[in-house]
Amino acid sequence: MGKIQEMEDDVTGEEEEESIMEYLRKQVPDWDDEVKCTARFKAFSGQRTDWEPLYVFWRDLILNVARHLHIFIIRPSQVNVWFDRGGLVPLCLDQVLLEMYAAGELLRNVGVADPASGWVSQIFRRVVNLGGLLRPSTQENLAEDYYIIPVLLKEKALQVVQALSESHWTASCVITWRKFQEISGGLKKAHAVLNHLCEHGKAKYLVINKKDQMEGVKVSLSARALSGTTSLDLDVLHLIWTVEKLEHQLNVIDQRWKRSRASALASLKLGNKQVALKCAREMKLASLSREKCTALLNRVEEVLAVIADAEASKEVAEAIRIGTQAIKENGINYDEVELCLQELNECIESQKQIEEVLGSNAAGAEIEDEDIEEELKELEMNFVEVPTQTSTGVDAVVAGAQETADALSESLSKLHLTHHARKDLEAEHAVESMGAMSKDGNREAVLS
Repeated sequence: MGKIQEMEDDVTGEEEEESIMEYLRKQVPDWDDEVKCTARFKAFSGQRTDWEPLYVFWRDLILNVARHLHIFIIRPSQVNVWFDRGGLVPLCLDQVLLEMYAAGELLRNVGVADPASGWVSQIFRRVVNLGGLLRPSTQENLAEDYYIIPVLLKEKALQVVQALSESHWTASCVITWRKFQEISGGLKKAHAVLNHLCEHGKAKYLVINKKDQMEGVKVSLSARALSGTTSLDLDVLHLIWTVEKLEHQLNVIDQRWKRSRASALASLKLGNKQVALKCAREMKLASLSREKCTALLNRVEEVLAVIADAEASKEVAEAIRIGTQAIKENGINYDEVELCLQELNECIESQKQIEEVLGSNAAGAEIEDEDIEEELKELEMNFVEVPTQTSTGVDAVVAGAQETADALSESLSKLHLTHHARKDLEAEHAVESMGAMSKDGNREAVLS
């Protein structure tokens, strides 16, 4: 079993290295250039201004590779493997990581407070971090630790909250610690994500010390921070923990039923009816156990559904109460709101009608321009010299008409006119537009 696990780890490592190398060639087109590679892989020397651009290059590349691998916890030795080129590794990587740590772009995993620990222990760790007592003083100490990338940790925390939001429609949710680990990607990542959410007031660690210790997390799924935990949160955690335990028990029962059935079939083929009857009894007992377990699971899920519906109804009632209070405070009644909405709809409808009229005028102008161009071409064939001001004048007239129409449309959208007044203005504007186009046609006829 151990050899199989080692073989799987080797395959995973090779695939990861290939993925990283392909990603590096996309991010750095000249990655395989020997001259530039030698310059990038050298150690820092001189003043900070001399090696600052090289530091920025490696810092950004480390962050991008970690984001590509969907990780936010790294080890210095792991980073060296990322950029290994046939045994040649950048000599400046240790210094880059130290500079990132000094700038707060790396967080030592030892300094992450465990939300499950006591409040005294959490305060002590924060004081130690602020005082810099856990900061490594040498490169050898740096190579022994795990480090967290705060920027990627924040992104991971947002992904966890988003995943929970997709399966819950309330402002907050309670899940078991095991479920939180699955979503976060493991125990170490779960501790880091929970610590980050707790520091920003977006999560609370829950624990029930009974016969079996039940651990869970309450997470805020809205922009608001959690105000605290209640006895209802602990009850919900107990129910959810019971659901997961019952689901696990159902899986065990199903597996036992399948084994009993396979044994019964094998015994019948061999003609051993006594063993087959024994397996049949085990199948019957498994079926009865499954029915009882399923009935209990359905009852618990119904209770959880009632609690969730009550919380959703409470949020809707609270939103209605806040909206009603805001309307009263601003001295607005419902009739005014309805009247405002009605006027807004009428204004939008009138604007659409004006845009349709303007669109038809613009289309007519384009057709007339095309006719004029054809007439000019015919005149050029018959006469040597043709006045060039005619087309320009027509374009200016059409552009002026369009500009006037646009100005009128903008003015109508800004003014609070009644419905009948807007209709009159539209009719007058349409008549004026047709008159202007008629005069322009007469002028064109005279010029031609």
